[in-house]
Amino acid sequence: MNLLMCPVCREALQLTEKTWRCANHHSYDVAKQGYVNLHVVQHKHSKNPGDTPESVQARRAFLSAGFYAPLQQAVVKKIRELRIENLLDIGCGEGYYTNAMQAEVLQCIGVDIAKNAVQVAAKLNKNVTWVVGTGATLPVLDHSIDLCSSLFSPIPKQEILRVLKPEAYLMVVTPATEHLYAMREALFETVNPHEPHKFVEQLQDSFELVDESIVEAPFSLSQADLKNLIAMTPYAYKAKPERRQVLEQLEQFELKAQFQIYVFKKK
Repeated sequence: MNLLMCPVCREALQLTEKTWRCANHHSYDVAKQGYVNLHVVQHKHSKNPGDTPESVQARRAFLSAGFYAPLQQAVVKKIRELRIENLLDIGCGEGYYTNAMQAEVLQCIGVDIAKNAVQVAAKLNKNVTWVVGTGATLPVLDHSIDLCSSLFSPIPKQEILRVLKPEAYLMVVTPATEHLYAMREALFETVNPHEPHKFVEQLQDSFELVDESIVEAPFSLSQADLKNLIAMTPYAYKAKPERRQVLEQLEQFELKAQFQIYVFKKK
């Protein structure tokens, strides 16, 4: 069953050979890397939205070294327990988590606004439907999804409500209070703890919180790994260049990642 929706007229898309088409003859070709671009020009606010190629490559290098594997495993375990069929990963990036989640479901769609991230992701796993698209208009049919996941990504609440089946799930992963605290201390004069609970408040009118957990991952980073971690986060451009430079000169750095996982059920 095809779950994709035409971003122009909102009709169902059907895949014929290498082209997705709707009843109104809008068509979208599958790129040679294996993804489809459903981010139409009228929905764009910039020429190349989303992560830069540098940040995508840094994330790919850092994640493939396994530092965030405890989170990947925890997410996969939760999906296995929910026993769902259709999964939509919003803000899939270069696909590290989506690739692992796909094995637990019948159909998996990964969508991200950054074309260069989806191009990298599409090489990972041919069983995922990789899509360049925007959360503002998720290119997915109404009431077709059993679980939406958003890992460190925006949460387009109304669109999520539209695509989820009744009583389906939303999984949100966000930094917990102490996430990368030592690194943030080195980069900024004042460090405010993350406030993961704000998502619960934002969603409580439409979703019931059914599960919450914290995953911790302590690690020791080499200079190259530390540079990749900084480059893949917003801290790369938010920190003062001189503070970043001092930190990046360290040969070794001890750090702890701390992730908050929430599972919500649509009311």
